[in-house]
Amino acid sequence: MTRSSNSPPKSSALGGRPPQGVKFTRRTSSGRVVNLSRDDDIDLSGESGQNDYINYTVMMPLTPDNQPETSDSKQDGVSGSYGTTRFASESQQQGMGSGGGGGGGPKMDRRMSILNSGNNKSMLLRSQTQDFDHNRWLFETKGTYGIGNAFWQDDENSYGDDGMSMSDFLDKPWKPLTRKVNIPGAILSPYRLLIFVRMIVLAFFLVWRVQNPNYDAMWLWGISIVCELWFAFSWLLDILPKLNPINRSADLGALHDKFDQPSASNPTGRSDLPGMDVFVSTADPEKEPPLVTANTILSILCVDYPIEKVSCYISDDGGAILTFEAMAEAVKFAEIWVPFCKKHNIEPRNPDAYFNLKKDPTKNKKRPDFVKDRRWMKREYDEFKVRINGLPEVIRKRSKSYNSREEKKEKQLLKEKNGGVLPPDQIIDVPKATWMADGTHWPGTWLNPTADHAKGDHAGILQVMSKVPEHDPVMGHADEKKLDFTGVDIRVPMFAYVSREKRPGYDHNKKAGAMNAMVRASAILSNGPFILNLDCDHYIYNSLALKEGMCFMLDRGGDRVCYIQFPQRFEGIDPSDRYANHNTVFFDGNMRALDGLQGPMYVGTGCMFRRYALYGFEPPRFIEHTGVFGRVKTKVNHNPNQARLHMEDDDNEPLTSDSEMGLPQKFGNSTMFTDSIPIAEFQARPLADHKSVRNGRPPGALLMPRPPLDAPTVAEAIAVISCWYEDKTEWGDRTGWIYGSVTEDVVTGYRMHNRGWRSIYCITKRDAFRGTAPINLTDRLHQVLRWATGSVEIFFSKNNAIFASRRLKFLQRIAYLNVGIYPFTSLFLVVYCFIPALSLFSGQFIVQGLNVAFLTYLLLITVTLTLISLLEVRWSGIGLEEWWRNEQFWVIGGTSAHLVAVIQGLLKVIAGIEISFTLTTKSSGEDVDDIYADLYLVKWTSLFIMPLTIIIINIVALIMGFLRTVYSVIPQWNKLLGSMFFSFWVLSHMYPFAKGLMGRRGRVPTIVYVWSGLLSITIALLWISVDPPSDTTGNIEI
Repeated sequence: MTRSSNSPPKSSALGGRPPQGVKFTRRTSSGRVVNLSRDDDIDLSGESGQNDYINYTVMMPLTPDNQPETSDSKQDGVSGSYGTTRFASESQQQGMGSGGGGGGGPKMDRRMSILNSGNNKSMLLRSQTQDFDHNRWLFETKGTYGIGNAFWQDDENSYGDDGMSMSDFLDKPWKPLTRKVNIPGAILSPYRLLIFVRMIVLAFFLVWRVQNPNYDAMWLWGISIVCELWFAFSWLLDILPKLNPINRSADLGALHDKFDQPSASNPTGRSDLPGMDVFVSTADPEKEPPLVTANTILSILCVDYPIEKVSCYISDDGGAILTFEAMAEAVKFAEIWVPFCKKHNIEPRNPDAYFNLKKDPTKNKKRPDFVKDRRWMKREYDEFKVRINGLPEVIRKRSKSYNSREEKKEKQLLKEKNGGVLPPDQIIDVPKATWMADGTHWPGTWLNPTADHAKGDHAGILQVMSKVPEHDPVMGHADEKKLDFTGVDIRVPMFAYVSREKRPGYDHNKKAGAMNAMVRASAILSNGPFILNLDCDHYIYNSLALKEGMCFMLDRGGDRVCYIQFPQRFEGIDPSDRYANHNTVFFDGNMRALDGLQGPMYVGTGCMFRRYALYGFEPPRFIEHTGVFGRVKTKVNHNPNQARLHMEDDDNEPLTSDSEMGLPQKFGNSTMFTDSIPIAEFQARPLADHKSVRNGRPPGALLMPRPPLDAPTVAEAIAVISCWYEDKTEWGDRTGWIYGSVTEDVVTGYRMHNRGWRSIYCITKRDAFRGTAPINLTDRLHQVLRWATGSVEIFFSKNNAIFASRRLKFLQRIAYLNVGIYPFTSLFLVVYCFIPALSLFSGQFIVQGLNVAFLTYLLLITVTLTLISLLEVRWSGIGLEEWWRNEQFWVIGGTSAHLVAVIQGLLKVIAGIEISFTLTTKSSGEDVDDIYADLYLVKWTSLFIMPLTIIIINIVALIMGFLRTVYSVIPQWNKLLGSMFFSFWVLSHMYPFAKGLMGRRGRVPTIVYVWSGLLSITIALLWISVDPPSDTTGNIEI
């Protein structure tokens, strides 16, 4: 029974008694206790000055001291209506039972009446106050306070016959899944102020430099001015997008309450989370060891996410049988590894990383059988590694055996045709095929490539190695796979091997084409509305990473998020991080700052996509930026042509019936694929559980089980990975991963931002993913070369941010513009690194003299840059050593890889010369004795020439400049000191490069000595020819 404090009591219910003055008390914000009476005239309109009061809806259950029907009952001669309840004393129950009148009263179907949904607002307000709620405390602590108690617990597990609990009576406050954590103003405000101050100082300095030329060395002055102007411009492009860095945090508890807890729409408590498809890409088992890939797959299959919602796919772009059989072994091992990880809550869930941990494995483990289980699992994993590493030899022997058998069959046939005699001149031509374990030809690339079985010419392959799991948990039992998995869910997520078809004459578009093929195949097989992209050497280090990313996708406004980018973290890097492999300045600085704009860039791995956004559709809402610096904002809803993709109740027309969509031209001719698009869009929506959530879905909409895969479905999935499927479609142009650049990741993210989507940067407390990075100098420079070449391609393409739409924010546009421009800084950086040597050779400097104005400007520029860097270190959380290593490698990479990238990019644009790259070799992790062996390996490459030239010329210039000044008639020490300081600055940045050339024990390669000698002789001869020894004035005479 419910009563409102605003409704008058009924006289019939009170038997003519005067109405009782029911009073309520409420503590105000000032701490004062106010008595509120039913008869008081209280203004609850919420106007100013009345914020201390809230309109309560009071629940008044029937109790012995609150019985409105008592007078009527007594008139009828009935002693009471609560004879069968526990509110009366034991003697009262016995008396009523003997009198026979105890059962005459009306019986209640429920102990208490539940408040209607229309009154939930008032109760929600009440639950959000900070006052101590005695009634709530009684419910939660299961307490009682005598005969007049309004609620009595019947048993230990339930508050009532119908399983009611406190959650039935008080609504939980709505909680956001994420929150934005701003950088403290004490750090951010000085940071922005110093940037502004340095911009002014740079402007005055450049004006002063232009107005004060060095007439003694105009050529040196002109070169330095041009370089300094470009450096100032490049610094602006880099620093402006960093003006608004932010942090974010996710609430996994709120995610669990929203999607995994029992509710009215989800009484069984099944997970209402959307599905997740995880993509792993590999191409060459020789450079990407199958054991590394298998460990990555195992970490994915163990992820802490509803098993029936996860599907894992591996794209083998090389079509190698070694990768195929390694994955089959991995799935078999997962049947014991996955339950083991869940039973003992193992972290990390990559077996190789877990068993190589240096810490105590028994820490925080409570089960008594953990040590025994771990020891047995370690033996199983060692045997698993032996099987993986022995696969190449097993495949070779098997193929040799089957090929020998085929040759014998061919000989037997020839003998039968020739009367039992083998013709002496007959050549038996049996292809050296690669055979599978079931005795059939491998349809992919053979060990001895032939037509239809080579890396660029083989059939499409799709094998579901682990079927769709059961919808309900499958609990293990004792001695399950020789371990006790009692009470542990032993299901394994779905896993499929995919190798797209390749044929000569078709452009396969490298990794981007492989990813698009996997997008289409997964849409047919599982159609997870979200896609996680990982490289084969990046494994899941935090099993909760998917849920943390999902918090941002499913939060209020999450329907406008196209992807969640996680930072890349690396293992196996030398402690000093000689070549800045951790790259924390970019991942913790630049990317965190971009999150405060329109979102971070997509950097190739560790990224969770919204499938609907990958298909090239616009967001449901976006903002157009016009005016100066994009300060005028215009909110725009989604394109009306896309309305049919939103599954509204009043629109039952199928997606393919809209002729304006042009779906076959956009996505291809697979109707099964196009029918999956609106389903993926709907399932990716956030829950419509709050009035502020727009474009949401109802709770409990994703509880249905996934149908099992049948033959027509698999056949359709094979059809969409064929080489001809993308002909005359928009795949690679507007849909999926974008083609035309070796950095397809940056271009794909840029296209999404250009449509109005935004992205999120998710930095988890425990690293989400970990991978490997090349610690060898040559491999590292080739990696940087590939990135820089892709940036040059972007600059000379239609993906240049100059041509971006109005939906891209101004500072986000600058960030993308910097991506395409930064390699060109190498042209000016190389010249600038030679300036100190030229100054020492010529005896001149970039300014007329080291006067007060020049030194003052130099001091201000240096101090402001140092302070800005220190504050950036504070808000980004990076270390000073990491910042310095990044500065050093910026010079090393800028004078080598970036310079070559600009040359290659210009050749491609001008002469049409295509650029090809080889895969970066991944470490297999098998060399336990010396994990840093690659660090000391010197592999000569042409990228070494320019940095080595800069080092040698500056060293020679230091010696010659010092000797020239000492033996000159009028020594000019101020110019010498300026040039020497400048030269030492260059050499200090080149120190890691020089150390890398020395190898393990200072052994410098012979080619370095040869190159040094040639350069020294050339420089000496050039100096003698330009400045003969007879001249002692120290000036150049040409």
